[in-house]
Amino acid sequence: MFESLSERLESAFKQLKGEGRISEINVASTVKEIRRALVDADVNYKIAKEFTDKVKEKAQGEKVLTAISPGQLMVKIVKDELAALMGGEAAELELKATPTIILIAGLQGSGKTTFSGKLANYLKTKKGKKPLLVAADIYRPAAIDQLKVLGSQIDVPVYSEPENKNAVQIAENAIREAKQQGNNVIIIDTAGRLAVDEAMMTEVANIRQAVKPNEILFVVDSMTGQDAVNTAKAFNDRLDFSGVVLTKLDGDTRGGAALTIKYTVEKPIKFVSMGEKLDTLDVFYPERMAQRILGMGDITTLVERAQAQFNEEQAKKLEKKIRQNQFDFEDFREQLQQIKKMGNLKDLMGMIPGVGKAIKDIDISDDAFKGIEAMIGSMTPYERNNPDVIDGSRRKRIAKGAGKEIQDVNQFMKQFDQMRQMMKMMNKMGAGGKGLKALGR
Repeated sequence: MFESLSERLESAFKQLKGEGRISEINVASTVKEIRRALVDADVNYKIAKEFTDKVKEKAQGEKVLTAISPGQLMVKIVKDELAALMGGEAAELELKATPTIILIAGLQGSGKTTFSGKLANYLKTKKGKKPLLVAADIYRPAAIDQLKVLGSQIDVPVYSEPENKNAVQIAENAIREAKQQGNNVIIIDTAGRLAVDEAMMTEVANIRQAVKPNEILFVVDSMTGQDAVNTAKAFNDRLDFSGVVLTKLDGDTRGGAALTIKYTVEKPIKFVSMGEKLDTLDVFYPERMAQRILGMGDITTLVERAQAQFNEEQAKKLEKKIRQNQFDFEDFREQLQQIKKMGNLKDLMGMIPGVGKAIKDIDISDDAFKGIEAMIGSMTPYERNNPDVIDGSRRKRIAKGAGKEIQDVNQFMKQFDQMRQMMKMMNKMGAGGKGLKALGR
């Protein structure tokens, strides 16, 4: 995500390295490079020029604070302007009405149906809502089946009328059903086309008129760049939607849509979606995205994802075991399971400042833990709880059971032992309680 843009911006900032003051000459050169980088990222030239004019105005003549280089100051200015360009603040869904009606619109292939499932999962697990999914795509036969599969995976009911070819009627009937069943959020998945056409626009507009939704979310494939922005404008002119959802941000995207869609349609980006897993939906935070584009990572999102998986009781139990030097393979396996629930491994690592650039060319599979889990799974419960008893003959048996070489088991055991030693050392450092209390937080 945004790899090329990030590299180009980093290269532009390097021009200011070692300068004591930001001058008109070195700012002009850097700003020119930033503008080129944005245009290459599929940002409209007019928007790119307006953006860099603001950056130049803020940067020019500013004195650099003690111990801060011009490059660092310019990064901060660009970060603030990028965040402002993408909306400034996160935009929440309007969920006060009962039931809340959310209409999902967009082109075919943009990821509307998958997003509908992700949104239902998000509202159920994060907001404590009782959603109903509505299959109002009457043209694509697989759409109803797809929504039903998604609904079954997250245990959310799906309303459909496969024989009915009147999308407005289906939506109206679904609302009656939701009120009877006590569903407090209704998510209506509508039909899309390969391109914007009058028939599709009329149908979605008719559904909007009939059900008067509280939210209209326009779902757009971020990989389509400026085409996505143009499509958004066409939809907004007709529907006056309340927010944008960017999908496929984990793909080979240059970033133009994410950067300029808010500027063009004056509607906030509310969610970003990556991958097919139903828990890979994030609220869009402009400042966090700006930090990631500039290689600063996104520690806040990483911590939030971790907090969603690790409860306080588990943390206290783990802290106690670390204090008593009793951290074992069972604990380790449990931690791996929690990490896997947090999302795509490479994406998670990219949230750590400085790591994203280091791993950009490395293929990190979500199956990276499989070998380790296989080795732990080949241990007996006694061995998992007592790592020190695993001698040479036990290692051979574990290797055979996991389909691994003995060297793999030896390496894993060595790494695990090093980790335990580090924990032991931290335990001693926190003998007064301070060290581990900080760790526990």
